[in-house]
Amino acid sequence: MTQRSSAQSSSNLRVAPSILSANFTTLGADITLVAPAVEWLHVDVMDGHFVPNLTIGPPVVQSLRKTTDLYLDCHLMMTNPGEHLAAFKNAGADGCTVHVEIGGTDALIEQMRGLGLRVGLAVNPDGTFAMVKPFLDRIDLLLCMTVFPGFGGQSFLPAGLEIARQARDFRDANGLSFDIEVDGGVDTTTVAQCVAAGANVFVAGSAVFNKDQPAEAARAIHDAASTTLAQLATS
Repeated sequence: MTQRSSAQSSSNLRVAPSILSANFTTLGADITLVAPAVEWLHVDVMDGHFVPNLTIGPPVVQSLRKTTDLYLDCHLMMTNPGEHLAAFKNAGADGCTVHVEIGGTDALIEQMRGLGLRVGLAVNPDGTFAMVKPFLDRIDLLLCMTVFPGFGGQSFLPAGLEIARQARDFRDANGLSFDIEVDGGVDTTTVAQCVAAGANVFVAGSAVFNKDQPAEAARAIHDAASTTLAQLATS
């Protein structure tokens, strides 16, 4: 029987719908539709520099906070997140995730912790475990990208899960408890690979908001993750 850490238990599985795939003309209504099925919302912040696309900033997060009590998981795809972390915190973000590729990770972790934010670190699919390993004992969440960030609706890149596997093994061997989140192409089919790699938080955009019943779509992903976890526990 496979032993799983408490960080990857059935009660700790989360689907985090990405609002990037929601209808921004009816964003509040879209969130209301999905809210009964989830505990987190994923907020993709793109600066037009670190990634080619340009999306939203603290004013939208502030509006979201007025609309919902869900955990706001803000993924900062930015070259200079340190200049904006306080604004996101003040707007109502619960956690912020910065990319290891931009450097200055030690200072960013310290800044997020000082602001009272939950600390996240992201790595792109072409990154390595060695890039994130030095920081794993100081973060709350590791985000492993299974697409290259910048646009929604991309196909799933399973190679991005290798870092998740290594992080899971390191976490369990060292008694750590950070979440492992996967973002990119996650749906009812690919979520099984994510669970097998050690993930417990699953960002899903198109697979939720592009469905006729977003709440049911989110539940279906969660159920598929739970089923896989149960199967792994008995294998």
